[in-house]
Amino acid sequence: MGEISESLGIYVADWVIVVDDDKTNLQMAGTILSKNNMRVTALQSGQALLDYVREKGEPDLILLDINMPEMDGFEALVKYREQEKEILTQRGVTGDLTNEQVPVIFLTAAEDEQAETKGLSLGAVDFIKKPFVPEVLLIRVRHMIDLMRLQRDLAREVAKKTEEMEKLFIHLIQSLADAIDAKDTYTNGHSGRVAKYAREISKRFGYTDAQQNEIYMIGLLHDIGKIGVPDAVINKPDKLNDDEFAMIKNHPVLGAKILQNIRENPRLMIGAKYHHEKYGGGGYPDSLKGDEIPEEARIIAVADAYDAMSSRRSYRDSLPQEVVRCEIEKGKGNQFDPVFADIMLTMIAEDTDYTMRD
Repeated sequence: MGEISESLGIYVADWVIVVDDDKTNLQMAGTILSKNNMRVTALQSGQALLDYVREKGEPDLILLDINMPEMDGFEALVKYREQEKEILTQRGVTGDLTNEQVPVIFLTAAEDEQAETKGLSLGAVDFIKKPFVPEVLLIRVRHMIDLMRLQRDLAREVAKKTEEMEKLFIHLIQSLADAIDAKDTYTNGHSGRVAKYAREISKRFGYTDAQQNEIYMIGLLHDIGKIGVPDAVINKPDKLNDDEFAMIKNHPVLGAKILQNIRENPRLMIGAKYHHEKYGGGGYPDSLKGDEIPEEARIIAVADAYDAMSSRRSYRDSLPQEVVRCEIEKGKGNQFDPVFADIMLTMIAEDTDYTMRD
């Protein structure tokens, strides 16, 4: 059956393109399908299919003959899928495109198992033998259109629910980050700012949207280990003694221990454990250096240091922007990965009014 257009409130017939160099087959298929309330477009070559779809849009289903001159059905299907991928990419569809592809059924007069194997491996969904048996043609076409529509609707519903769960997960993480930051009277909002700076650095470095979202969450949770540090130590205005400093230095290990229990996303612990490692070595907890430090942690380290300097602390006010810039520059190759430090320096240079702070 066709479907109701939500935007126009009218019935839209299922659209089938039939491609066959034999006019008799085209006429027969067209008659069978159109009599059953389907819109049918008849084309006589693979190239005509490519040109027509590019100009007029994609149908609900394609019936494609295998044996055609110049371009057979196999080659036509390969080229069509390439063109289809290009069109879907232009629309912003990424990832697995299977549920967005137009189903293709091959038409053949031959009993050839190798041809069927090849066709199915290229992405055809079925074969229909010629000459057509009207009832068989109609049932297979209608069932395939209904099945593909059902699969698309299901995939979109799953994607919608997944997005809702991801948003809920992020909100929970943001709430947890706020709870962590609330322990420090002077740096409320620190985790959110670090996450925001880290996402911007990763964006400029070339991360995908998904990777940017992941590093944002990593940034939100980078200080989760401070849950185990007494408030009096975190908010102490004077210099920390050795025991107190040991408590502070232990928060990356504690944070990693907490986050490693989130088995669905084990990478969340990267920022928590390694954001105090130094690119040139000598950091903690594992004294890693250079590329031994996970890339996400190298990004978090620059973002964390920037916010630490540009925010008020229990023992000082926020540092002037030029001082912050000089410290980032001085830390390149020693404390910070030079690549990510340079991106941070560019962000600082663009922030002429020094608004990128708490």
